[in-house]
Order: sequence, then structure tokens, then C-alpha cells
Amino acid sequence: MALLHIVFGESSATALNGAFELDEQLKGDILYFEDDLSIGPLFILDTKDGQAARKQWWNQLAGIQPPPVAEGAAEAQAATPAPAVAEEEAGDQEKFRQLKALLKSEPEQQVYVWAGQNSRDVCGYYWLVSQLYDFAGRIHIIYLNNLPFLNEKGGVFYPTHLHQILAKEFLKAKKLARPVSLAEFEIDGDEWSRMMNENAGIRLLEGGKKIKGEPAAFYDKELLQQSTPEFQKASKVVGLVTGKLKYPVMDQFLGWRLKELIKQGKLESKGELKTIKDFEVKLPPAE
Repeated sequence: MALLHIVFGESSATALNGAFELDEQLKGDILYFEDDLSIGPLFILDTKDGQAARKQWWNQLAGIQPPPVAEGAAEAQAATPAPAVAEEEAGDQEKFRQLKALLKSEPEQQVYVWAGQNSRDVCGYYWLVSQLYDFAGRIHIIYLNNLPFLNEKGGVFYPTHLHQILAKEFLKAKKLARPVSLAEFEIDGDEWSRMMNENAGIRLLEGGKKIKGEPAAFYDKELLQQSTPEFQKASKVVGLVTGKLKYPVMDQFLGWRLKELIKQGKLESKGELKTIKDFEVKLPPAE
């Protein structure tokens, strides 16, 4: 039986790969999707326009400005045909196309989707399963929901992410694999449609597979609480916030929120507003 393992994020792929040496039966190719769908716009993400809007948002987070268009060049640019494969499509969208092509050409191919108990993995699962109905029976889910594992010292803990699990513990987790049911394909596909239409700024896991949308400004209050009247590194403020969260949010997202708070005049800054290591923030003086 040909096995393909799917995970969300490169760190999960690295952790799973370490388990292959311990179990020949587990061995297979690993496909990982990089985009963190628990944050940012999802509206009409199943279309080219939606994918372009999401890419633009990621560029905004990274501080990448769209190139200026010279006068009179706009018409010429509009008339120029787009390249066959856009940069974004060479990423997750292209990987997904290759996955569907593989499943069509190899009827024996089985897929194991691994998900930790965190919003990134669960949102990734919803996105994936909403598009794989035609391959029901061959798509399996391994959801590590509230399951006890052993750490390096032999103590019991409840991991939220795959990269927290020891290689030998993946062998135990493999036994949880089960086919995604027809009902799940339908219900979870509907859930993905709901999430796209809701288009929340950030999505949080409430337990099980329940995702709750919140505004992009959801963590602004915590960022302001960790800021002081004295300048401190943006990376420190972000670290203080993520250190208190059960499910950490991407540093890049919180860095973007700091920049938004600076724009709104709720924080002052010094340094270049690039990555969170490049600038400092402080509360403005009380009036």
C-alpha cells in the first residue's frame, strides 16, 4: 500500500520523518502545506481572486510593498498576460494540484492527514477535506485531540503540536488512523465554506474541531498590556503575549498588529518597521 502523509508546517514534517526509521510500515512520502489558515483573509479562497488577496495580505505582514506602476504603464500591465504559474501557486496551490493528480493516477494511493490540537492544523484539515470528496475511503485522519503522550523524561503530557511528540510516540499515534467518513466530508466541507464566508481576522480552536472566528484585533489588548512607557523590543512584547497563550499565534501576525497599533497612535516606535527584531515600541505619554 502506497502511503502519503500530509501535515501542516515544515516542523511537523521534520518530526514525523524521524519516526520512519523506527517503523517500516509507517514509511511513506510526506507532503506539508505551509500556509497558516488560522489567520488572515479566507474569503473566496477557492478562487484565483481569493488566493491573490491572501497573498497580498501575507506581503503586507512581511512589509513587502507592491511595486509602483509608472504613469501610462497601467494599461500595458493590464494587457500583459499573467504568467502560467504565479508565485503563490508554486506553493500550497501547486502542491494541492499535484496531490489530486497523484490520487487520480494511482488508485491504490492512501493518504494519512495528521493534525495536532491547534487551530492551524484543524483549519488546514478543513481546507483539504473540502476538496477531496471524490477520494473518500482513501483519505484518513489522525487527530491527536486531547491524547496523552510521553515526554523525554517519561512523564505524561498533552501535546498541541506534532513537533512536540517524540519519534517513537508517532508509532502509537498511527493506530488512531481512520477513514474520513462521507458525513464528515459533507459536514466539514460545509464548515470550510462557513469559515470562508465569515472571513474572520483570526480563528481559534475551542476544543474538538470547533473553530471560532475573532477580529484581527483580538490580541491588541494583550499587546498593549505588555507594552510599557519605556521602549522595549517588539520581539519581547510579542514573546510576553505568546508565552501566556495555550495556542501560540504566529510572531509575524502579532508583529503586524503592533504596526497597526503604531499607525493608530496607540503605540510609539523607533527603528525600522520590518521584523519584530528591527523595532522597539512603547506606550505614548499620558495626556
